[in-house]
Amino acid sequence: MKTKTSYITLIALAIVALTACNKNSVDFTYSPTEPRAGEKVSFSNLSTSGEEWLWSFGDGSTATNKFPSHVYKQPGKYVVSLKVDNKPSLMKTREITIYDTIPNFSSTIVDSIGSHIYTNETFEALVYNPYSFAVSYEWSVEGVDYVGLSATNTGKTYQLYFSKQGTATVRLRIVMNGDTTLAEHTYVVNDVPARALLMQTADSTCYRQRLFDDRQEGVQAYPAGLALLRLAQDTMQTYNGKVFLLSELQAQGYPMKGFAIAYRKVYYRNDGLYVANLDGSHTVQIDTAEIAALCVDTEDNRLYWANTNGVWALPLIGTDNNQFTTQPIQMNNLQHVVRLTMDNEKH
Repeated sequence: MKTKTSYITLIALAIVALTACNKNSVDFTYSPTEPRAGEKVSFSNLSTSGEEWLWSFGDGSTATNKFPSHVYKQPGKYVVSLKVDNKPSLMKTREITIYDTIPNFSSTIVDSIGSHIYTNETFEALVYNPYSFAVSYEWSVEGVDYVGLSATNTGKTYQLYFSKQGTATVRLRIVMNGDTTLAEHTYVVNDVPARALLMQTADSTCYRQRLFDDRQEGVQAYPAGLALLRLAQDTMQTYNGKVFLLSELQAQGYPMKGFAIAYRKVYYRNDGLYVANLDGSHTVQIDTAEIAALCVDTEDNRLYWANTNGVWALPLIGTDNNQFTTQPIQMNNLQHVVRLTMDNEKH
């Protein structure tokens, strides 16, 4: 029979064990705080427990001793991780910036992969400045077409995306304490297959505009899409297994010339563009111009339509009263578009 004393002892041991577990933490620091390429970086292990250590220095190198040091050969940003006793729950990561004695810059582009069109890229100056001298920056890009996303090209960081494939050279002019340094890197910009909006004009010419999330490339002539566009129409649609005909909807009181259905909403064109619930309630006008064609894309949840000024897009309406809070965006200024459809094959 266990005594009362033994129960008390067990409880006390459990409390001690729980307290010890709660104190387990993993952390580390490094010095110097602004290390340079080629300089030894010492890591201080601040973990409160553990017997095994696994360090990953972000450049492919690892270590297993408690207080390692490491030399980075190249400037840049690296993610250092420390895992204790091989437990994922006992892990800490920190980002470390390795500076160069000669000013340089890093980027989010992996040299072996390159950039991809319409993908945000960030470039950041790496300037070893222990005496806090005044520093000025000026970024420039040559090669392929790009769009700058930063408010200015004179900041420490610069953001952009490339809109054409090819080779791009990014340059950074740095002036520090009267000394000027020019750093440059050349990157490969790769094309990316994407879905596209197909458009046919009144003269039977076919065009394609590829879509990249919230961006789109320029309009390209695309004769191969004409066969698909000939099948496109906004006078008949199958929705939830039922066939809807323009003539039937007109007989029900819809004054429309063409329509598309998505998520129990009907989008239709007449003397303008409208959306209504499928039962005809809550009709809202989207565009007052004359609409020549429209289509819906339920994969990206967008409505596309063509008026006399070009092709436009708007997210599909999700509210019961068909109110929308975003403004239409103009996809292009292509004139005389008479048919629209999506090409879901990525190429």
